[in-house]
Amino acid sequence: MTSPVAVSKAEAISEQLTEIRRHLHRHPELSHEEVETTKYITSLLEEAGIRIIDYGLKTGVIAEVGGLQGGPVVALRADIDALPIQEETGLPYASVYPGKMHACGHDFHTASLLGAAYLLKEQEQELKGTVRFLFQPAEEKAKGALQIIDSGALEGVSAVFGIHNKPELPVGTIGIKGGPLMAAADGFRITVTGAGAHAAVPESGIDPIVAAAQIVTALQTVVSRNVSPLNSAVISVTKLHSGNAWNIIPETAVLGGTIRTFTEEVRSKVLKRFVEVTEGIAAALETKATVEWIGGPPPTINDESLAQLANETAAALGLNAVTPELSPAGEDFAFYQRVVPGLFAFVGTSGTREWHHPDFNLDERALPLTAGFFTDVARRYLESLSTEEQG
Repeated sequence: MTSPVAVSKAEAISEQLTEIRRHLHRHPELSHEEVETTKYITSLLEEAGIRIIDYGLKTGVIAEVGGLQGGPVVALRADIDALPIQEETGLPYASVYPGKMHACGHDFHTASLLGAAYLLKEQEQELKGTVRFLFQPAEEKAKGALQIIDSGALEGVSAVFGIHNKPELPVGTIGIKGGPLMAAADGFRITVTGAGAHAAVPESGIDPIVAAAQIVTALQTVVSRNVSPLNSAVISVTKLHSGNAWNIIPETAVLGGTIRTFTEEVRSKVLKRFVEVTEGIAAALETKATVEWIGGPPPTINDESLAQLANETAAALGLNAVTPELSPAGEDFAFYQRVVPGLFAFVGTSGTREWHHPDFNLDERALPLTAGFFTDVARRYLESLSTEEQG
């Protein structure tokens, strides 16, 4: 099995990775707009002699090393898009674009994966297969992974690994967990239709606001009375808009929000009961409710055998592997896991703010550690398959 040299080699390019991360941080681009980011990543890969594979993507980059000995293909993924947030860090390398910021650390992910690409290129002659790098666009819109899949870039891949920075974990720590890790993130919009009337004579109309209020209350029972206490789910109604005058009962009321679940079984049951309760309450109050789903990613569910391999890799690299708590955030890496076995891990970055905060920042000392982990987990995976074939 490969020796744990990746981190020491990554330390040698730590300054380069820091410069890359800071360049990306200065120049954030939103989902589907990552044109200059794509050009920058492509130029760095080409300078290193790493082959670019054209899958017809408008933004995002697919690259490969290895394959000189044949063998399987393993994929490593980083997301490259930023958020529509005004940066407030005051850093010397803060965003130069008003209202745009790498407030989720995708600049860190991209720099780390570039580091792994450099290291694996140096070891190309020894690789027992091919490592495919997925520099994915539009994660924040939960659309990028599907674009990668639709392009064909996941064809022939045996497994995929991804990481996300975790501010509350210290540098040198990595969170690895088999099974559910992050939530399915479904959004909804409910339109309740009644009949408008003068507020002084409510009996002449059908009030959608009363129905909407009852729906908000009743939806809380979907979790409390349909989901086992041993499982977890969240329904949050975050918007309720209706009417524009103090003396008029409006015709419609519109609600919006999100549902978070951690297994497909619970997800299916909650979505079904959500519709039944909404439509039932509306009908009981003589209104009509229409539910529109805003499709989000499914739950991120890690392959158990890949989690074991990741834990072995972390131990060999001297990283402190911990079992992370479930995260109710959504992650479109989960779409890959519906196609091939996948492992998504949390990398400690000793941050002071949570994701999506305008003052978000992280400790760049985690860059070589993450590049090293990416490098060695890919090599170990390819070598494990080679050993199985020989056995």
